Formats: sequence, structure tokens, C-alpha cells
Amino acid sequence: MAPSPTAAQTPASAPARRRGRPGHDREAVLRAAIDLFIEQGYDATSISDLAGSLGVTKSAVYHHVPSKESLLGAALDEALAGLDSAVVEAARADDGRSAHDRLRDTVVAAVRILAAHRPAVTLLLRVRGNSELEVAALARRRRIDDDLARLVADAVAEGSLRSDLSPEVVSRLVFGTVNSLVDWYSPDGSLDPDTLAEGVADLLFRGLEA
Repeated sequence: MAPSPTAAQTPASAPARRRGRPGHDREAVLRAAIDLFIEQGYDATSISDLAGSLGVTKSAVYHHVPSKESLLGAALDEALAGLDSAVVEAARADDGRSAHDRLRDTVVAAVRILAAHRPAVTLLLRVRGNSELEVAALARRRRIDDDLARLVADAVAEGSLRSDLSPEVVSRLVFGTVNSLVDWYSPDGSLDPDTLAEGVADLLFRGLEA
């Protein structure tokens, strides 16, 4: 009779097989695509360019993604998903927090999201509506702006924010300040995302509070 397999030889303890081609997975392809879209522009970047940057063939790229457009869609969704959720949740929350506190928490969350997804957010800010996908992303950004403006209006109505600026102007000033971080902030630097988020919120609200 053949000896029983040892624990190290049993299927349960064998290492799981990696899906996809060796050296790259879908996440690596997406990261490389975002970098190229930022560097060269989406329209000027081809799947061949992406394959070359990864050191693989075009077929290896298509093994992970169906098209260049799908990569753009994934990047834009990454940039918008967290912010969309944070703003909608704060704007519609009924948990006893003041509108001022919900607005401030949203600003802090927005900075943290940008720090965690800086390349994707950078790409989002360069979208100009040149395709249906980009038009949809811009529409989603406008909805986020509208939700934030409603939250600003609530804070003005409760008397915690100055009333001499329209909520739409304030929401654009807030997002403009947060978005400007893509031009200089690096999560690898000496300033950690949490400290940055609190600092940006403090700076903004000292100028906005009534």
C-alpha cells in the first residue's frame, strides 16, 4: 500500500494557483493604464502602448480586460465611487449630526479618498466629455456637486456657515481646494493623509464658518 500523503502534500495545504498570466494581474494592468492615460492622454494611448509598458503582448492585456474603454471606465469609477458614497451619505444622513459636522466630515473623507486614489482622481479631472463614458462620469460629478451644495445650504440654514456666498460657489470652492491636491501631494511624503485631511478641513471651515 502506498504511504499516506503528508500534511505538506495534501491538496488542502497546497498553495492556491494564481489566476491570470504570470507577473501581471488585472490590477497591475489598470495601474499601468491609468499612468499612461495621464502621461499620454487617453485618446493617444493604445493597447499596444500598454502592452509595451508592461513588457507583455497585446493578447496578454486582453486576457485581463476586454478593451481600453473598460480600463477608463474602471479608473473613473474608482475615482468617483468613494466620493459619491461619502457625499450622498452625508447629505442624506439623519443621525443627529449637524449639517456643519456632516459637511466637515465629507471634506475630510474627500481628502482621504484623493490621497488613496490620486492617479485615478487625476485622470478624472482631465476628462472632458469626449465619449459617452466620459459624459457619464461628468454627469456623476455634477450630481456629487449638487449633493454637496444641498449640504452647504443646510449648514447655512442652521446658521453655522456664512450666508453671503451661494451654496453652489461654496461647493465648488471646497472641491476645487481638494482637487488641487493632485498637483502636489504625495502619500509617500512626510505629510500623512489623515493630517492633511484635518488641515484642509480646518483651513476651509475657518473661512466658511459664520
